[in-house]
Amino acid sequence: MSDGSDISTAPILEIKNLKTYFYLERSTVRALDGVDLTLPRRTTLGLVGESGCGKSVLSMSVMRLLQSPPGKIIDGQINLHRKETGDVIDIAQLDPRGAEIRRIRGGEIAMIFQEPMMSLNPLYTIGDQIAEVVQIHQKVNRKQAYDRALEMLTKVQIGAPKQRMREFPHQLSGGMRQRVMIALALSCNPSILIADEPTTALDVTVQAQILDLMNQLQADADTAIIMITHNLGVVSQMADQVAVMYLGKIVELAETQTLYHEPLHPYTVGLLNSVPVLGRKGQHLEPIKGIVPMPTEEIRGCAFAPRCPRVMKKCHEQKPVLREVRPGHQAACWLHDDA
Repeated sequence: MSDGSDISTAPILEIKNLKTYFYLERSTVRALDGVDLTLPRRTTLGLVGESGCGKSVLSMSVMRLLQSPPGKIIDGQINLHRKETGDVIDIAQLDPRGAEIRRIRGGEIAMIFQEPMMSLNPLYTIGDQIAEVVQIHQKVNRKQAYDRALEMLTKVQIGAPKQRMREFPHQLSGGMRQRVMIALALSCNPSILIADEPTTALDVTVQAQILDLMNQLQADADTAIIMITHNLGVVSQMADQVAVMYLGKIVELAETQTLYHEPLHPYTVGLLNSVPVLGRKGQHLEPIKGIVPMPTEEIRGCAFAPRCPRVMKKCHEQKPVLREVRPGHQAACWLHDDA
C-alpha cells in the first residue's frame, strides 16, 4: 500500500464512461454500462461485487482481450498515462490485434489470471515462458532473458528456482504456479498489475504468502494494482481504495477504511453484513435478498432497487449517478440526494 502522498494528482489509468456489450443472437448483454474509475500511481484498488457484476469484463476490456464477436467496447475511454514518456494513450481506440496493444500487454499492463493452470502453456517449461515475455518486451538476448526469468523466480520465493526453470506447469503445485504467474506478470516491470482472484484456489496459508509477496513486489517495482476479488478480507489487507460494482456500474468508491466503517450504499452494507467475523459468537449473517437482474434487461431506475431494504419511489423511476457525497467518498444512491 502506498503512503498516499500523491494519490489524487497522479493517475496511471483513467476509465471514463466505459461501455462493453456482448451482442448475442437474441439479446444484448450490457456487461459494463458506463464505468468511471481512476487508478492512482503506486496504489492498490480493490474491485469487489457479486459474480456477474462485470469485474472480470472490466479487466479484459482494459487488456483488450475480449472475444469479438460477441464482445465489443461501444463507448468510453481507457486512458493510460505512460510513466516513461508522460503521454496518454486511449487503449479503447487501439486495434485489439495490433502491435501497439501487444506492446502494452505484458510490458506496461500485466495480468494475473484466476486459474494459472489455464494461463500457462503446458508444452513449454516455466523458464521458456518467462524468458519469452522478457525477450519480446525488453529487447534482450536469450541469455539475458533467462537470467531475468531466474531472478524473478527467486524474487517470488519459489523453492529451487533453477530446477523450476526446467519444469513444466503440471509438475508444480497450485501455490507454485501462482508464484510463477506473478513472476511472469512482473518480469517486465509493468506500470499496472491486474490481479483477477489471484488467491481463489489456494489454502489460507498460501493465500497469505501470495498477498505478502504482492505487497513486497509492488513496493520494489513501483506498480499500481487492481485487485479483483470476492474476498472482502483480502481487500481490507491489500487495498488503498475500494470500488464496489453492481450490474456493470461502480456504485460506491472510497478509501478502504472509510468504506468498511462508513458504507453509504445499501449494496455495500449488504456485502459487509454477509461476511462472517472470526471470534464473534452468535453472529447472524444477513444475506442480500433476491438476485442480480439480468444484464439484458432494460432498467429504468436503480438496478439495486428490487433488492434494497431502503428503497424509495424515486429509486424505481430515475437512475442515480456516482457522485461525491463526502470528501473522497462517492456513491450512486438517492438516499444521499441532499448531501
